[in-house]
Amino acid sequence: MKVGILGGGSWATAIAKILTDNGAKINWWVRSVEQADHIKEHKHNPRYLRSVEFLDGELELYTDLDKFLECTEVIIVATPSAFIHSVLAAKSLSDKKIVSAVKGIIPEYNLIPAHYFSEYHKIPMNDIAIISGPCHAEEVAMEKLSYLTIASEDSALSKLVADKMDGRYIRCSVSEDLVGTEISAVLKNVYALACGIAHGLGYGDNYMAVLVSNAIQEIEQFIDHAYPLHRDVKQSAYLGDLLVTAYSLHSRNRRFGNLLGKGYSLNTVKQEMNMVAEGYYAAACINELAAQHNVELTIANTVYEILYKQVNPRSAFIDLSKKLY
Repeated sequence: MKVGILGGGSWATAIAKILTDNGAKINWWVRSVEQADHIKEHKHNPRYLRSVEFLDGELELYTDLDKFLECTEVIIVATPSAFIHSVLAAKSLSDKKIVSAVKGIIPEYNLIPAHYFSEYHKIPMNDIAIISGPCHAEEVAMEKLSYLTIASEDSALSKLVADKMDGRYIRCSVSEDLVGTEISAVLKNVYALACGIAHGLGYGDNYMAVLVSNAIQEIEQFIDHAYPLHRDVKQSAYLGDLLVTAYSLHSRNRRFGNLLGKGYSLNTVKQEMNMVAEGYYAAACINELAAQHNVELTIANTVYEILYKQVNPRSAFIDLSKKLY
């Protein structure tokens, strides 16, 4: 089946590298004509992971979304969650297989991508998969050994995607926990914001270890309550993804939180960041979902209050520190 990538950012570029390095010829939709023309002429993305080079014949570039959808059967969605609905709302996707590389919530519907594509676009859950880390695009560009988990309720689909992505510097495993993996990927961005805020405030490694330990417990509590299924959150798709996002200097969510902790205003931080920090949008949605499921997420709620209730980060973390153990 013809595989295509929707999105022109760093993760989309990294996935394009992974697939083409494994010999796949792929379709690639980007919004900007200038970006598409640059990739065609110079064989690299002018804005993201510019060191990644593509060969002639590996990519079919599109800026016309309708033509891209017509020619693509398996769509890897690598667009920030805040923009997915505006891009795809009017499109028919019912005959497509969707692979979400998004780690955020669709804010218009407060849904994880799997549920958005299922409920809004009427795609069967068996035709939906997710690509989960721990994996940063920057390290893929440098071909550092990385690990991915492909989760789907249909083992044939997860295996199809895993086979296409597994290669010299990528190791893939598969899982049936589509929803749990995806909601964990959303939550870890919120907790990475918390880690960044703590670092910006001057908290040390000892505190950070306790913060992350409590964070994985909150993730387990929420997904086990909201989406009951036997799972081991110590696996890399859950704990590993949290750790790399919480600690890595490549993490845009950690960087976003770090600036807040250092005293920058929210508006200033938004202007400073040239990439979307998914945790910002996720914090509000997770707060609402936690209330719906009657689950107390102490750390996530602290981040929500800082971002949306204008609570002072230092005073919020003084209060939070009394609740950690």
